[in-house]
Amino acid sequence: MTSSFDALKKLIRDVPDFPKKGILYKDITPLLSDGPSFQLVVDHLAQVGIDHGIKKIVAIESRGFIFGAAVAHRMGVGVVPVRKKGKLPYKTHSVRYQLEYGEDVLEMHVDGVGPSDTVMIVDDVLATGGTAEAVLDLVAKAGGRTVASVFVIELGFLKGRERLKTSHVTSLVHY
Repeated sequence: MTSSFDALKKLIRDVPDFPKKGILYKDITPLLSDGPSFQLVVDHLAQVGIDHGIKKIVAIESRGFIFGAAVAHRMGVGVVPVRKKGKLPYKTHSVRYQLEYGEDVLEMHVDGVGPSDTVMIVDDVLATGGTAEAVLDLVAKAGGRTVASVFVIELGFLKGRERLKTSHVTSLVHY
């Protein structure tokens, strides 16, 4: 099955052995530098948010910030950054989560998401789903409700989508 976003694949560069040997990194910078393609991605992700009545975008460090801020602007809603431990200057909610090779901590300002907020998580890649699942937990801890999670790229063979059962999941480019 071919999606209307398959043409974006030619703008996603494969970088072997980055950030470490054995990983095939999907580099989105060529897509970002192509104005019409970047606009297509932002418009589509924003439409998912509009369709789901989203009130805030929760953007995951760091490439998620690029798409999340643009989507929030397009929708006219706020954007809330989720960062690694120690990177935010104010009081935070935090969540510890497992990585393939250890664990990490993500944080979000305590006043970023409130109890009445319906949010959409935005990131560039859905791989194993561990980071996005941790962000779902972080939003829930803050009292918000994640209605949708959107990604530019999905590495389907890693089955990350299965970990995001509480959220509508949309990805534009599939590998």
